Amino acid sequence: MKKNVLIFGSIAGLLLTAMMIFSTVMCYTNPEFEGNETVGYLSMILIFSLIFVGIKNYRDKYNNGVISFGKAFKTGFLIALVASTMYTVVWLVDYYVFIPDFLDKYIANMLRQAQQKGATAAEMASKTAEMNKFREMYKNPLLVIVITYLEVLPLGALIALISAWILRRKQPRPAVA
Repeated sequence: MKKNVLIFGSIAGLLLTAMMIFSTVMCYTNPEFEGNETVGYLSMILIFSLIFVGIKNYRDKYNNGVISFGKAFKTGFLIALVASTMYTVVWLVDYYVFIPDFLDKYIANMLRQAQQKGATAAEMASKTAEMNKFREMYKNPLLVIVITYLEVLPLGALIALISAWILRRKQPRPAVA
């Protein structure tokens, strides 16, 4: 199982980090760039479909076509954990080493977008307070780690849960003669 988890988790992690780096560079270098959460989460779902493939691969190639729900979920969750850990580590290096002023640019971009959408003075004050709270949270590296994991791991765990339910099998399929 370990080899399977590392292979599929690493592939998913590489794809997740590539997507994150692309989005970060776009947001960082293009002041008019508007991130799209829908596209981001759809991309993550597509990437995390490797969890399904990883569980199926483990069940069919290494477990004689049989896997319990628990074992399937454990395999899928570990794949998601490997991918999410890669994503988190790359973000930490990227943020602290290469773009330490990213948060300033991100917050300015979010406030500008709110203003362009016609936010009232009260809404702008609320958004500014929200962004300042986020800035304070980001001063603590442990919170940065937690926030970054929370961006991806829950979705991976959900996909692992669904995949485990779909792929569970108590008995091998009969051989076709």
